[in-house]
Formats: sequence, structure tokens, C-alpha cells
Amino acid sequence: MSSAMISVRDLVFEYPTTRALHGVSFDVNAGSITALVGPNGSGKTTLLRCLAALERPYAGRVVVDGIDVAENPRRVHRRLGFLPDFFGLYDALTVAQCLTFAARSHGIGARAARAAVEKAAQRVDLSDRMGDAAGTLSRGLRQRLAIGQVIVHEPSVLLLDEPASGLDPEARRSLSTLLLDLQSQGMTLMVSSHILAELEDYSSQMLIMKEGRLTGGDPIQVEAAAQRIMIELAEPHDGLGAYLQDQAGVTVRRADAQGALISLDGDAQAQHRLLRALIEAGFVVCSFAPTQQRLEDVYFDEMHGGRS
Repeated sequence: MSSAMISVRDLVFEYPTTRALHGVSFDVNAGSITALVGPNGSGKTTLLRCLAALERPYAGRVVVDGIDVAENPRRVHRRLGFLPDFFGLYDALTVAQCLTFAARSHGIGARAARAAVEKAAQRVDLSDRMGDAAGTLSRGLRQRLAIGQVIVHEPSVLLLDEPASGLDPEARRSLSTLLLDLQSQGMTLMVSSHILAELEDYSSQMLIMKEGRLTGGDPIQVEAAAQRIMIELAEPHDGLGAYLQDQAGVTVRRADAQGALISLDGDAQAQHRLLRALIEAGFVVCSFAPTQQRLEDVYFDEMHGGRS
């Protein structure tokens, strides 16, 4: 197995009437945030539960932080936090009591639990709410408390299943900031979500599930895929696409007489050389600029064609 924080090989999971995962394999690097996306029923939650040692796969192997999940599920639970889509809180307990209960449930001693609770509350920005009953908190604050409960034991890996579901835009922004803070503190995160625009704020790679399989066979590096060049012409030219296809280091994503979207290998000098070549070839370029690739574009490319 690799030295990745999460390493999955040939994972197969079957329910009584259907196969939910078909030989899934991938690695997740330490300190990354991985977006897990796909249609309903594609196997995302099943995959997360297998990673969290809550479901035993039919075949394959999962290693989390160097621990084989099937061989040592309890050790994995000590290294990992998992927040399901539908989480529960004890509404009658205060924030401090909820966090203390979670800490003690993970085997943290009474004396150490107090420091662990204070640290978890600080991480999720609930230090000023310690005496509030969980049942009185807003949806966004309840989400923060739930995350606090699953990180109180200082896990290396955090798995979140639809954490932004039901949150308003402000609470979603706050959640994004929180996840980036946890990453900066050394945590490795995997986040399942249908809200692709939100995932763009913090994801470093993306796994796309479709019918129990990873599309493309491996993770998409979001940062590596992010920069593309948009070219616009002031005067239409039918030969733009053909010309660009003949240029070294250029991959044409789409092109017509008005302009093109390309990927270009190389640095700013490569961009300069291509722009100069276009002008010298008679193309009246009015715009030549990097453009941010949206996760939504990558997602639909994968779901309806091939990797772009």
C-alpha cells in the first residue's frame, strides 16, 4: 500500500439486492481536502461508511493513517472522525456536556477531557456557547457542535457526509472557513456534497462517483486542472480551432469562429508565445486570459463524456 493518509484498493460492497461499490481504488494525501461528489445512489455514503469502519466491504482493502480498517476498526475509530448526513445531538445537554460526552466516549480520561473539550470548542468557535443547550442552537451552530464532537479526540482524518445540507449561505461560508482551518491544523478531510460551488472554496482534489465506480478511475487534482485560457476574437475566424490544435502544448476544449477555450502547458512565457503566434497568423485577438475552471464544469465533463 502507498504512504497516503487514505488508501483504497479494489473496494467492493454489496447490499442484499445490489452491488453499491465496484472495485473502487484511490489515494488521499495527508493534509488535503477531497470533494466526494456524484448523483444520489452513486455510492458516496457507502464509501464513507467503509472508510469509517462502519461497514465491512465484500472485497478490497482500506488503510487509514497506516491502519488496515478491516483488521483494526477500533484503532481506526481513534484516528478518524465521521459526521453522517443525519447526525444527532442531545438537545437537553449543554454544548460543554455534549463535547464532554463525546470525549469520554472516545476513552479520554476525565481530567484530559476538560482540555480536549475546550480545544474542540475553540476550533469550532463555540467557546462562548458552552452553557447553551444544544436544542437552542441554530442549524449552523448545531453543525459546528456536531463537528466539534467528532474532532474532540484529535483525529487525523475527518469524513463529512453532506455537511452543508440545510445551511443558509452565511452558515455555508462559515463552514468552509472552519474546514480550511482544520486542514491548516494538519487534518485530512473528505467531504461529500451536492453543492459544487461550495466545494470550490476548499477542495484540493475531487472524486466523482457514478453507479458505484469512480469516473476516470482516479481522483481529479483540482488545483492542477484549474487554469485554462479563454481566447476571444474581435473578428470571426473559422480556422481558429484547427490552428490551435496544431500548436504544441495546447489542448482545445472547445472552439468556434468567435473564440476558444484551451488548456496550455507551460508558464507565462508559453502564454506569451501562443498569443504572439495567433496575432502573427492573422487572428484578431481581443481577449486572451486565464479562466478559473469550475468544479461544476469538471463534474459534467466526467458525467457526460470524458475527463476534460
